[in-house]
Amino acid sequence: MTTPDIRVEKGHAEPEEVAAIAAILMARAAAPQPAAPAHRGRPRAGWRRLEREPGFRAPHSWR
Repeated sequence: MTTPDIRVEKGHAEPEEVAAIAAILMARAAAPQPAAPAHRGRPRAGWRRLEREPGFRAPHSWR
C-alpha cells in the first residue's frame, strides 16, 4: 500500500495522527455522494443582474 502525500504545515504530527487523518480522508472520498436535490427548471438568482437593470436611476433612489 502506498502512503498518500500529506504534509504538516505547522506544528508536529505523530505518524499515528497522520495515519488517522489519511484514513478519514480516504473514507470520505470512498463514501457515496448524496444525490443532488431535484428542482424544476433553472434556480432563481437571489440578486439582480446589472445588465437587466434600467440605465437610469432616480436621484432620490438609495440603491
